[in-house]
Amino acid sequence: MSSTLAIVLLVSELFGVLLAVDAVMRPRSPQGAIAWSVALVSIPTVAIPVYLVFGRTQFRGYAEALRDKERQLDERIPDWYRRMAAFAAQPKAGLERIEAVARRLTNVPFTAGNCVELLVDAEATYGSMLDAIGRAQTYVLVQFYIVRDDRSGRALRDALIERARDGVRVCFLYDEIGSIKLPASFLDEMRRASIRVSGFRTTQGFRNRFQINFRNHRKLLVVDGRTGFIGGLNLGDEYRDFRDTHLRIEGPAVQQIQLTIRKDWYWATREIIDFADQPIVATEPGQAVTIVNTGPADPVPKCSILFSELVAGARSRVWIASPYFVPDDVMTRALQSAAKRGVDVRIVLPDEPDQRFVELASLTYYTEMMGSGVRLFRYKGRFMHHKVILVDDDLAAVGTVNLDYRSLYLNFEETAVVADRQFARKVEAMLDDDLAHCDEVAPGYLENQPFHIRIQARVARLASPLL
Repeated sequence: MSSTLAIVLLVSELFGVLLAVDAVMRPRSPQGAIAWSVALVSIPTVAIPVYLVFGRTQFRGYAEALRDKERQLDERIPDWYRRMAAFAAQPKAGLERIEAVARRLTNVPFTAGNCVELLVDAEATYGSMLDAIGRAQTYVLVQFYIVRDDRSGRALRDALIERARDGVRVCFLYDEIGSIKLPASFLDEMRRASIRVSGFRTTQGFRNRFQINFRNHRKLLVVDGRTGFIGGLNLGDEYRDFRDTHLRIEGPAVQQIQLTIRKDWYWATREIIDFADQPIVATEPGQAVTIVNTGPADPVPKCSILFSELVAGARSRVWIASPYFVPDDVMTRALQSAAKRGVDVRIVLPDEPDQRFVELASLTYYTEMMGSGVRLFRYKGRFMHHKVILVDDDLAAVGTVNLDYRSLYLNFEETAVVADRQFARKVEAMLDDDLAHCDEVAPGYLENQPFHIRIQARVARLASPLL
């Protein structure tokens, strides 16, 4: 018995060493590589199964599946990019840097002719979504990270069923982990109405069998290729009490949202959504918009690149609202550098977090942020869940990205970047109102916490790159 145990321990140790090498060789933060390698070598019997589930930083198979799709569609994909290029917005002075980066990340320029509406909180967002669905003539595409079987979830489901019974084609995509509490009966009722329903299926394929750590965090809706929605709101009654933000967009940028859903649907089902893809101009000249989708299937960390470039290009102001704040080294240095060169850097965070582990890790950034001149604010009264960044006076971004490792590297995300002074003013007014509900964080915040909180915070920060 003892010899058998010795053999098992020896094999575990050898396998742990091999996986430690794998952890170091994979693209990840230095902290993550060190934490994983130490754990795999020192406690292999515990760390090995955890690493097999949570240790990957890149999602396998998604890019290959999309290449298969493009081969099936032959020239249609290049034609789509050419049509989008025809709607290219004129470059705006001072925004050349971010416009160039965004174009290289998406292969699509900022498009003109868009109309963007800022939707503040759930009542405005759900109401606008239901209105758009009620007006649908040909199809509706829906994608949510979390869907609840409650009043809010059933209202949208019933609206989709009503349109489906009138002949409108509907596709409904959800994340199985985020919507793990969603009963099968909720989905079956849609299927009975001829709605096409699928989970995102992150674990499909042999290479992804245990990879529950990757999530599709997008919250998107497209109606007839003309109206699109993107933002922070999931679908459920609990989100009615959150402080959140969504966008309603009309114009050619909707085609970018639609393309993301079509790609995700193809990964999940291997079915091609063959709906209208002709860009629609909402207004002239309208607002310049681009949609950047990011995720663990990207060949480079597009999400980290996008947000660090937004900060790096700021000349006078960067205001950020995020429910979670555990930035990577690139984003940390970008924020510190911006503050040091005199940019007004403000970060709005929730005062009452919903994830204690992330909150603890976040506390460790307070000292170094404020030491560089970054101002931190804690939003009081209700949970703040929106993901917004305002840059200078003419650029704002709203989407699904939290400023933490999960969103920057592990989740499938989507961000709308709007280059328009009038829209930026609306975002400024919204954030001004948020700041009026905040207390500014005083220097020494972490140092004034009890010793056990400070220890827990340091451990949480060390472990945060693992997840």
